[in-house]
Amino acid sequence: MIKNNYDAIVVGTGVSGGWAAKELCEKGLKTLVLERGPMVKHVEDYKTMNDQKWDYPAGDIITEEIKKSQPKQSRTGYVNSESTKHFFVDDIENPYSETKPFNWIRGYHVGGRSLLWGRQVYRLGDLDFDANLKEGVAVDWPIRYKDIAPWYDYVEEYIGISGEKLGLPQIPDGKFLKPMEMFCVEKDLKKSLEQNYDDRLLTIGRVAHITEGTKPGLGRVSCQYRNKCRRGCPYGAYFSSNSSTLPAAEASGNMTLRPNSIVTEVIYDEEAKRASGVRITDSETNETIEYSAKVVFLCASTIPTTSILMQSKSDRFPNGMGNDSGELGHNLMDHHFQIGAYGTSDAHKDKYYTGSRPNGHYLPRFRNLGGKTDQKDFIRGYGYQGGGSRGSWNVIPENAYGSEFKKEILTPGDWGINLGAFGEILPYHENHMSLDYDKTDKWGLPTVNFDCEIKENELNMRKDMQQQAIEMLDKAGFKNITGYDSTYNFGNGIHEMGTARMGHDPKTSILNKNNQLHSVPNVYVTDGSAMTSAGCTNPSITYMALSARAANHAVEELKKMNI
Repeated sequence: MIKNNYDAIVVGTGVSGGWAAKELCEKGLKTLVLERGPMVKHVEDYKTMNDQKWDYPAGDIITEEIKKSQPKQSRTGYVNSESTKHFFVDDIENPYSETKPFNWIRGYHVGGRSLLWGRQVYRLGDLDFDANLKEGVAVDWPIRYKDIAPWYDYVEEYIGISGEKLGLPQIPDGKFLKPMEMFCVEKDLKKSLEQNYDDRLLTIGRVAHITEGTKPGLGRVSCQYRNKCRRGCPYGAYFSSNSSTLPAAEASGNMTLRPNSIVTEVIYDEEAKRASGVRITDSETNETIEYSAKVVFLCASTIPTTSILMQSKSDRFPNGMGNDSGELGHNLMDHHFQIGAYGTSDAHKDKYYTGSRPNGHYLPRFRNLGGKTDQKDFIRGYGYQGGGSRGSWNVIPENAYGSEFKKEILTPGDWGINLGAFGEILPYHENHMSLDYDKTDKWGLPTVNFDCEIKENELNMRKDMQQQAIEMLDKAGFKNITGYDSTYNFGNGIHEMGTARMGHDPKTSILNKNNQLHSVPNVYVTDGSAMTSAGCTNPSITYMALSARAANHAVEELKKMNI
């Protein structure tokens, strides 16, 4: 029985869901926002935001007790402390399977991973939107940079992005607040790159932090350089749904937020050939409830959104809603990384830094841009993220008293620097997720199985990633240069994408150019599952721009009575 009627339903409260909620509510739609996890109120529920390491018996590290309930969340190193564990899921209650290794890092609560993200913000450009078509890979994007550029502007101006304009087509410039300052060793590398290369430069990371003035939301002010971001920021300095978009949606008077609501399927009306609403399971009471709406936005993040579509079966869609092409769940992408080089510097013994900068440096893509930059062993490209820092204090036991001891504890170690590459993974059809109905979760829902891996193109790219990092640090005069290649597992980038991709043709894609299901036009998908290719940069700002754009489209289509 339909118990509640709304104009719109938004599933998920992360970066995509928050933006969809804000836009739909502010444009006058009575909107139900559903979140499968519990409520997290801005500031009030950031329980560890001011804690210090010494406030924890084990020193705020990952403990054996944490590993018992979060064995997969903790094996990556992302869940690495007692102060942040509560923002990551319990793996026992939320199991999944792996045909090939996959690290699925999740936070089920209001705000989702917007409380946890790395906050790096880079636009995709036409280099990315054109690539599939030019290279004959997968399917063509149905949009180009000009289609989304105004929405990048709109989103960036609202949330606050610190960064430096560069004039590079591979990472188009945006609407920036003043950039954070680079450290001395980063400036050394920047100068060396300018002297030794004509296609490489180092910049400070473009990061979703307010560095001047204020932005809309709940008391959002400038970054305090505490670098305790993953605990929740009481200043609202970095963008999260909790401090920014959800308060805006609430202020409109049009939002109904319902936590602890697991969406199990989108309900299809066979006669109207539209979605009529959603069915949920209350995660606390196990009650089943149905809600109706004129339009549904799926923004639960890539894997949950695609799972919902797969579970939404009907006579019309026996293989999952919108899955006429058979591509639902396929073309799963991430970004491959954890490779590069470290080095140390003998210089700047007299320098240190103030505060704890929640940002690093960025070296934009310089491969396969045309001409001499093109490579024969791989297509697409990579950038570098990393940072400079001054080493830890080291006290020799024999000097652990008296004047020598005082001198040593006042002298930090050498400066060091890291260049960590971050590369594109191609959209391979065989890289996919599926549902296992024989292995269910706490609520009786099918669990996800992953079967994906990087292939020859990425493996060849990784060789170049490490070689170039070593070469650049060497030319810059760094010492003790060490190349590294940590074990990359799919999912480590926490940038799952592509399982309900956009495209021109309903026979080869799930969504159209406006993020609508080809075959169910009142269902929009605007999270990472919509991505047709991955680019080599952090994708969250693209999800936000697509969400704002799609919400605007949905409102216009409702006015025209087209959906």
